[in-house]
Amino acid sequence: MIFRRKRDKDDADDGVVDDLDDAGVEGSGDDLDELETARPRGPWDRSETDADTDGEGYIDLGGLVVRGSAGLELRLQVDEQAQEVSSVMLAAPDSGVELRAFAAPRYDGIWDEVRHDIAAEATKRGGTASERDGEFGVELTLVVPVQTPDGKQATQTSRIVGVDGPRWLLRGTFLGKSATQPDPEGAVESAFRDVIVVRGNGPMAPRDLIPMTVPQMDPDHDHDHDHDHAAEPEDVVDDDE
Repeated sequence: MIFRRKRDKDDADDGVVDDLDDAGVEGSGDDLDELETARPRGPWDRSETDADTDGEGYIDLGGLVVRGSAGLELRLQVDEQAQEVSSVMLAAPDSGVELRAFAAPRYDGIWDEVRHDIAAEATKRGGTASERDGEFGVELTLVVPVQTPDGKQATQTSRIVGVDGPRWLLRGTFLGKSATQPDPEGAVESAFRDVIVVRGNGPMAPRDLIPMTVPQMDPDHDHDHDHDHAAEPEDVVDDDE
């Protein structure tokens, strides 16, 4: 797997509302049962697997552990001042998935609420949002207007998947070919299922981004520590075409 990193920038591409939940920081709980979710093929909670202990190709990013494979490139969106990772991209030549993990209440999933916020923001921006049933439940397909680097008007399509886990939400934004042609057994979606979320036990406000860190890479590993300026998987359609 190739490793790249780049500077943080405004995160408004998919319209997610990441503000703290009005309910505040999670408490220690009461007599309610903790949220249970069916994820027979992943993604996984740290408590559910130790596959990364003996398995090859896993990269520890703190809040997420991801598994690489041939043909996938790891790109990190990095806040240079804080040296914190704000998002992770696993990119193939024609597809990719951007990963973020958020804290959630102990007893409730938040994907339904977050999904409605994403759809409302896409509509506000002049785009469209449609729901469909996928492997992980209800997912969103967004088509939003964008401007290309040469100033032309275009549209960008993305497919957003949310997976509720124990006290976390993993959000995957699929781009390029995987945005419009899901392939559950393909490299990108297989990598999404292999993700391990490391929520930790400390109190966090719902929708707080679970912290990630720049990995310690093998000096002999094929990677690039410079800021990434490579193109994202193709998912922009010129309106003039």
